[in-house]
Amino acid sequence: MSMVPLPGLREMIDSISRERNLPKTSVQEALREALLKGYERYRRTQRLEGHFDDEYFHNFEVELDIEDEGFRVLAAKTIAEEVTNPDHEIALQEVQEVAAEAQPGDTVVLDVTPDQGEFGRMAAIQTKQVLAQKLRDQQRKIIQEEFQDLEGTVLQARVLRFERQSVIMAVSSGFGNPEVEAELMKKEQLPNDKYRSNASYKVYLKRVLEGSHRGPQLLVSRADAGLVVYLFANEVPEIEDEVVRIVAVAREANPPSRQVGPRTKIAVDTVERDVDPVGACIGARGSRIQAVVNELQGEKIDVIRWSPDPANYISNALSPARVEEVRLIDPEEKQAHVLVPEDQLSLAIGKEGQNVRLAARLTGWKIDIRDAAKYDYAAEDEKIAEILEARRQKAQWEAEAAERKAAAQAAAEQELLEEADEAEAEAISADLADLEDEEQEEIDALEDNETLDDEDLEIDGGEELDGSGTESAAALERP
Repeated sequence: MSMVPLPGLREMIDSISRERNLPKTSVQEALREALLKGYERYRRTQRLEGHFDDEYFHNFEVELDIEDEGFRVLAAKTIAEEVTNPDHEIALQEVQEVAAEAQPGDTVVLDVTPDQGEFGRMAAIQTKQVLAQKLRDQQRKIIQEEFQDLEGTVLQARVLRFERQSVIMAVSSGFGNPEVEAELMKKEQLPNDKYRSNASYKVYLKRVLEGSHRGPQLLVSRADAGLVVYLFANEVPEIEDEVVRIVAVAREANPPSRQVGPRTKIAVDTVERDVDPVGACIGARGSRIQAVVNELQGEKIDVIRWSPDPANYISNALSPARVEEVRLIDPEEKQAHVLVPEDQLSLAIGKEGQNVRLAARLTGWKIDIRDAAKYDYAAEDEKIAEILEARRQKAQWEAEAAERKAAAQAAAEQELLEEADEAEAEAISADLADLEDEEQEEIDALEDNETLDDEDLEIDGGEELDGSGTESAAALERP
């Protein structure tokens, strides 16, 4: 069998495998596909007037010879008595010269490797381009399989380089595994981070991209709330032991204004009566929460106690402000008025509204901060009553409209049913009339058949029978 030599094939496969962190089998598969594409390009240049569709070369394959450092092109052809396509078929007579037992419909594999000089420069360029693409595809497939289950976890990352406003980092799926590039986009960075080459950071794996695209396949974040949850779980053993649980997190890592720093509110709870969940997260002299703050480059963190009572929960969420009263104005729409002393207004609202904004995200309630001294209970109650009455009337109108619609629909269905019943009754009546006519016709036909002719039956040459069935007197008198 002929072979196109590829000097240094073994070394090339080993080198690509090391550089791209790919198994040798994946590199060989990519090389076979690339060489087959190169062969297709060679065939197209040989037959310019012909047309090859995408499935034309489905019966061709490339065989790599690692030992002898070369490759062959093989084609599986069907034996036929009359050949219509020499790329897919071979003559029966030609095969029987080698194998007499060959039959039409059998398949044989033939060596169709071109000479090295015929392969051509364009085919070689095509092979190189396809190989690079196939290797990228193999890399993406392996990365996706390796990191798909790690989405939503925290990885250790190392800064490699900077591209536009993004930071390209190296992450690993585990000890001993090769590093993979990940992208930390501008919106996922912390304003206080100072990224330097080879500096290490903890990042949250936000998404593993699928399909073919340019750039890193992994998207990581330093601004996601999941990073805060991980850091607390890593620092607080009670969270790991499920004695303390994190109920909700609200984070503003990139505030809309540079005058406001990043801030996080975290609500915790416990099932153990003797455990203080807030104290467990803060630690002795703030040691535990300080470790989290240091990792987040000084981000402000408020740890508050979760409560099943919305009023108490909202009051805790506005910490460190002191709250006098929480009025749940509209529990259905989750709207609340929070009354605070005048000197606590700015603290409760926060710089540029950050504190109340985070509290609203944490609790899921719309919070309206009011001055307790200027709050008019009567006027607010009247407004609330008007809102509730308007909502009740709207609900009543919607219910009546739904009833009218249902009644109209039922009436329409009944009308259709009655029309159908009337049409069916008319059809049944017509069928009965037709049936009666048919029965009458059958009766008339039977009466006609039962009428006998007046001629008597003849016996023995002319003797007649009387009505009783005995012979006549004339017949009996015969000698």
